[in-house]
Amino acid sequence: MKIHEFQGKQLFREAGIAVPEGIVAKTPEEAAAAFKQLGGPIAVVKAQVHAGGRGKGTIKGTEQRGVELVKTAEDAARVAKALLGGDLVTIQTGAEGQTVKQVLVEAGCDIARELYLGIVVDRGCGKPVLMVSTEGGMDIEKVAHETPHLIHAAEFDPDFGLQSYQARKLAWKLGLSGTSVRAAEKLMRAVCKVFVENDCSLAEVNPLVVTGSGDLMALDAKITFDDNAMFRHAKLAELRDTAEEDPNELRAGAAGLSYVQLEGNIGCLVNGAGLAMSTMDIVKLHGGQPSNFLDVGGGANKDQVTEAFRILLGDPDVKAVLVNIFGGIMQCTTIANAILAAYKEVGFNVPLVVRLEGTEVEEGRKILAESGVDIINAEGLTDAAKKVVAAATAA
Repeated sequence: MKIHEFQGKQLFREAGIAVPEGIVAKTPEEAAAAFKQLGGPIAVVKAQVHAGGRGKGTIKGTEQRGVELVKTAEDAARVAKALLGGDLVTIQTGAEGQTVKQVLVEAGCDIARELYLGIVVDRGCGKPVLMVSTEGGMDIEKVAHETPHLIHAAEFDPDFGLQSYQARKLAWKLGLSGTSVRAAEKLMRAVCKVFVENDCSLAEVNPLVVTGSGDLMALDAKITFDDNAMFRHAKLAELRDTAEEDPNELRAGAAGLSYVQLEGNIGCLVNGAGLAMSTMDIVKLHGGQPSNFLDVGGGANKDQVTEAFRILLGDPDVKAVLVNIFGGIMQCTTIANAILAAYKEVGFNVPLVVRLEGTEVEEGRKILAESGVDIINAEGLTDAAKKVVAAATAA
């Protein structure tokens, strides 16, 4: 689950992490009033969408950046008017962009240096890892690719948090000295605590700035939470902005399905996350483009499979569908009957390729073969991938 920058900064503020004063505005008039309330000579108007790269992104069809410095209330209103209701296109949104429904008007800051700070879970060591870099304000992926030696990291035990010596060591590698080292130690340990206590999967500050007085301040806050841990965090769940999420992903989640929208034309309905990934890989290997990741799980019932087909077939870009089921917990007869039930309720308007293996596979294939429904049977995953790619190409 993602949250907006202003929400992430509120979590930081509650944890004692320095952030600029800011006010959320949903109209140009509110943006102008926010500038006046902040009372400074400059402010920043920042589009609030669930995507990175906003500063370099632009509103579709214009040159308006997602983040702009303003010096008057009139400027704040002008920028807010240009942003609100527009579709902000960044490196993370795709060509369609994301609609800006609110902006953050934030007090200006005396910036001496820009740094980077981020925390993720490293599956290799089984611990959270704090990463820092002198290249603040840059895309960290670009830094990692072009100048990996500028990224410094420290793994830490979630039960004990980042230790003081680890924070100081990272501060020195960033070239900090004097009071800035102590400020960095306090901030790094606090961000790590926020990460662990809130079951985050990502916490990123880019840029993390050193002010003219040597203090450190989080000028951004990008936080993502582990969906599977939200049952422990009722208050955090209230921060969810469903308007920022894909409608099909929300619909699938409500039905107990794991779904991620992609940009291809081959719908995939698979049981098991690993098998779903393998299915997408082999479809691409044979020249196709998956339109989605969809895992119905090991115990999907008729209603879930029917809803899965509704989601897949509701995508106008889907030209063919591949059902790839390995019957372990799930019986192939169950999925075969669910497919036929879905056909009666939804109807298949594109070619359907089905590959079944595992428990009661022969019985499941027989059910489909005798159904009279136009289904393309596949023997093995390679055969299924070739047939669904051919069907999508011919459609």
